[in-house]
Amino acid sequence: MASSSPFVRSRKHAAPPIAPRTATSVAAIALAALGAPAQAQTAAATLPEVKVQATPDAGYQPEQPSSPKFTAPLVDTPQTITVIRKEVLQDQGSTTLTDALRNSPGITFQMGENGNTATGDAVYMRGYDTSGSIFVDGVRDVGTITRDVFNLEQVEVIKGPAGADIGRGSPTGYINLSSKAPQADNFGAASLSFGTASQKRATADINRKFSDTGAVRLNLMGQDSGVPGRDHVTNDRWGIAPSVSFGLGTPTRLTFSYLHVQQNNRPDGGLPTIGLDGYYLSQLESIGGNGPRVDTGNYYGWLSDHDKVKADMLTARIEHDFSSDVKLSNVTRWGRSRQDLVVTGVFSSSLITPDLSNPAGWLVRLLPQGKLQTNKVLTNHTNVTAKLDTGGLKHAISAGLELAREEQDTDARSSQIDATNGTLVGTAYQAFNSLYTPDPSRPLVPVVATGASTHGKLTTAALYAFDNIEFNKQWSLNGGVRFEHYKTDYLSVAAPATPPVADTALSASGNLLTGKLGVVYKPAENGSIYAAVATSSKPPGSDFALSATAANVNNPNLDPQKATTFEIGTKWELLDRKLLVTAAAFRTNNKNELATADPVTGEVAQFGKTRVQGVELTATGQITPAWAVIGGIAYTNAKILEGSATSTGAAVRYSPKVAATLWTTYKLPMGLTFGGGVRYVDTQARSTSNVEITSTSFFPKVPAYTVFDAMVGYEINRNVSLQLNVYNLTDKFYMARVNNAGNRFVLGAPRSFLVTANFKF
Repeated sequence: MASSSPFVRSRKHAAPPIAPRTATSVAAIALAALGAPAQAQTAAATLPEVKVQATPDAGYQPEQPSSPKFTAPLVDTPQTITVIRKEVLQDQGSTTLTDALRNSPGITFQMGENGNTATGDAVYMRGYDTSGSIFVDGVRDVGTITRDVFNLEQVEVIKGPAGADIGRGSPTGYINLSSKAPQADNFGAASLSFGTASQKRATADINRKFSDTGAVRLNLMGQDSGVPGRDHVTNDRWGIAPSVSFGLGTPTRLTFSYLHVQQNNRPDGGLPTIGLDGYYLSQLESIGGNGPRVDTGNYYGWLSDHDKVKADMLTARIEHDFSSDVKLSNVTRWGRSRQDLVVTGVFSSSLITPDLSNPAGWLVRLLPQGKLQTNKVLTNHTNVTAKLDTGGLKHAISAGLELAREEQDTDARSSQIDATNGTLVGTAYQAFNSLYTPDPSRPLVPVVATGASTHGKLTTAALYAFDNIEFNKQWSLNGGVRFEHYKTDYLSVAAPATPPVADTALSASGNLLTGKLGVVYKPAENGSIYAAVATSSKPPGSDFALSATAANVNNPNLDPQKATTFEIGTKWELLDRKLLVTAAAFRTNNKNELATADPVTGEVAQFGKTRVQGVELTATGQITPAWAVIGGIAYTNAKILEGSATSTGAAVRYSPKVAATLWTTYKLPMGLTFGGGVRYVDTQARSTSNVEITSTSFFPKVPAYTVFDAMVGYEINRNVSLQLNVYNLTDKFYMARVNNAGNRFVLGAPRSFLVTANFKF
């Protein structure tokens, strides 16, 4: 994979790091570009392009993040970053971004609000929603869809406020997906997988040179699968990703790429939490407040429930090297995703119990829901990087301009019944089904368009600059700043009614100034010790929605939420620099959150504060050429410092105190590879109340769990290998996601198997 950063040494060999040299300002960059002698520029033009590429024996050894904004090698970057290579994903049999993120401790996944089911990559990082801070090649990728990994070179998890990197976003970091790109070589790979629950999947990755400086690459994916342990839930999708590059190995390079993915899934509205330890319903108080647990295969939706996604992404990248020290890149991206969703949520917060002594007759409440949502993005990113020595200091500067227009259009849908059934048209209908023997083919309650819709548009213009200043071989300063102007326009069209309801048109605009600064000390060439501070901001309407309600986080009159993180840590490249180990202690303070100021009147004010602090340890790379490892452990203490009378002092939800992950493989000389892993997630707070748990809590906490996985592979010859993955070896029952009310959950996958044949050509 070609890196867009010129400050990265190739990891093919364990050579000492090359000290970065760069300009001190954008003006210096321009002077260097325009004023360099023609002979020097001509000579520099013959230099080969600096690349970060995977090599056959690279294994899990972490590469540099693909963004040119990281102006120092990974070991000298004062921030917690986990790079998950495609080799890890292949060994684990991972297919989605959710699968990949299980390799980074401190990441959890949410099911949604009480009345809505979250779909796609609903990611929480260190206790905060990070779903809106997912990027593809440095460009924000919005939409509640499931992202496949078939076209990814690596997944980059950057933790801590990153406003200088990305602009508006989560207080605790972001995720970047680095796409595969053409390389100046001929190679091909393909895989066929079959597994539990009729899982079937095929992928192909073909790269071909058509000239000394040109190449094309094609990635393909098709999947038709059920979900282990779940009746009627399906994941069916296909994708194609062609790309072409011109000028590889020359000063000027052009790459054009296209990604198209379609999904036709039957989504999972969840299982009721009744019967689980900790569940309590006052309605069942006379029999102990609980009932029998449901069969985990039960499907409570209709067979017509669907999650249809069509996503397209067209990208043009132009790169030019003015010299070996000054480089320019420009990326233009157009993207669109369309989601047609109908999903039935199940609720165990109220039941119909005609006979408490006979659970077979109990009915559970359902809420069919849906939406038709389209997201669009049009953006242009220009970046310039340079290396120069000034005044005895070595600088590595990256600066640029980012222009973006993002749009989201949503047509509301609701379950309705006809007036002939005794209910007025236009009223939401809450259906019921048997709690213990649900029938997915029962008469349909249609989910139809209500006539209501919302339309949000967010335009941004941002300037940024980063510099890594090397004072000597031991000391350096790494920092950056970003100024961003944003404008959000929002229109809410009401459903037809008598009398008519007026539409709501709102707008908000403002400026965001964010930055980061880190001091790095290198006691040895292969290690660093650092201290850093960084900020981020999230203005109202960041997720395309504004509200006229004063007590709403998206009211345009509110100030942006602001986060500041302090981090100290150390990083070391060990074992011939093939294993990166890190340790960091961090504290993030987030302020300007909404909280109830008066418990009597319910008045809400913007004074809320939360704090997330802890320690994270990671290790990624090769212990030996045959022994690979990726893993980490995080201890996190997340609290509400200032909130309502009932929330101050409570834990931030979905933030386990301890989370750990480990995956390792060992390759024997006779072609056998053995691998295995363990994931531990501590208890997670579901409620944000500091009041003692009462009978109305339903399900107050998400229990801790430990899951073991294993893999064995056999290389038949240099072109063909077989692989068996076993997930959840002990068949552990656990809750992968829980909704905010605690009355429904998504089942963690039970013991299941996946057999894969891998081919190289």
